[in-house]
Amino acid sequence: MSRYISIGVIIALIITVLNGFYILPEGKQAIITQFGRPVGQPETEAGLKFKTPFIQEVRFFEKKILIWDGDPNQIPTNDKTFVYLDITARWRIKDALVFLQAVDNETRAMTILDDILDGTVRDLVNKNNLVEIIRSSDWDPTTMDLTSQEEDFEPIKYGREKISAMIHETASKITPQYGIELVDVMFKRVNYIETVRLKVYDRMISERKRIAAEKRSQGEGQKAEIMGRVEREYKEIISTANREAFEIKGKADAEAASIYADAYNKDPDFYDFYKSMESYRQAIGKNTRLVISSDSPFYKYLQAIK
Repeated sequence: MSRYISIGVIIALIITVLNGFYILPEGKQAIITQFGRPVGQPETEAGLKFKTPFIQEVRFFEKKILIWDGDPNQIPTNDKTFVYLDITARWRIKDALVFLQAVDNETRAMTILDDILDGTVRDLVNKNNLVEIIRSSDWDPTTMDLTSQEEDFEPIKYGREKISAMIHETASKITPQYGIELVDVMFKRVNYIETVRLKVYDRMISERKRIAAEKRSQGEGQKAEIMGRVEREYKEIISTANREAFEIKGKADAEAASIYADAYNKDPDFYDFYKSMESYRQAIGKNTRLVISSDSPFYKYLQAIK
């Protein structure tokens, strides 16, 4: 009997010893509670840890960055335009002790962040016009298209990124009381309600048509300029060719006259005869009858041929 008692005592001691130790994994932090109340400071370094067996319990919390995703909300801007905003944020448990006392668990932390961020977003969106929400702070109209310099763009004071930073700054003043550090806040999506969306689409279509008409007008102007230049170059080429043709023809006529003159000087009678024959050939057709006198030189020439 005593042997069984000894074995029971040994087992109890082993269980007691084992219950007095716990392992803190990487990416986790722990709070020791005694009868439901926290004891000591949070444990943040991974490894083997000790606690009072059975009396104390361990509560583990995430040390890594967590994601908060809010539900899309319909919020009016300062210029009375309703938009759907989908916001996301990153956060982490900075002080596990405060977090345990004020929040207790991540599910309730998400609910608290819903209240803080939704209220902050709504407040800042209500105070700014739509253009501040949809346009980036580094947006430059001169880089968008060639005609944008002629447009009257509404100037912005902050822009979407700066408003996100303002939301983060405002909410970050509240979250430390819950042991939460808000890492950043971002606009995940900005969308119009249906009536506003149709107006925006119509405006976009009208703007694209205006730009297309302007591009076509510029194209027609460039076409007219190119055609005018081509016509001018064509006339210059034709004029130059005609001038060169006249020059060549003049030189040829001069050379022909020189040849004729040389031939005439060598044998004037033969030249006169040749020119006469040329005249007859041009004057007499295929079916032409020629009446000449018997004392005509041409008649004598034809008689001599026979």
